[in-house]
Amino acid sequence: MRLSLYSDGASQGNPGPGGIGGIILNENGDQLASICQSIGLCTNNQAEYKAAIAVMKRATSYKATATTLYMDSQLVVNQINGKYRVKNPLLKTLHSEASRLARELNNFTVVYIPREKNKISDTLAKAGIKSKI
Repeated sequence: MRLSLYSDGASQGNPGPGGIGGIILNENGDQLASICQSIGLCTNNQAEYKAAIAVMKRATSYKATATTLYMDSQLVVNQINGKYRVKNPLLKTLHSEASRLARELNNFTVVYIPREKNKISDTLAKAGIKSKI
């Protein structure tokens, strides 16, 4: 089974109240799971990482043969792919957790997509913010 993960994080202000959203789809495009939750005060980049981590954690239970994570955060995608260094101390811990999870997922890749192709996760992340304001 091949999985497609979509994640997005949002903060209202930077920093501000944050939310995460994500979905997991199987190879037929069927939705297997969704995530929508408040994560408290954070920056937008922290929210992006926390969303990726949450959806990756959920994906580990499926034992897929290949997993692709789609995100609209170029910074996080490039950091996970090793193209950018992680300089921010607050992001280093989140990056380490995402990297650990990436090693647990078979044939893992992370791909940048434009915001327009990540609307469901964006909507879920914004709903997560609103759930605790």
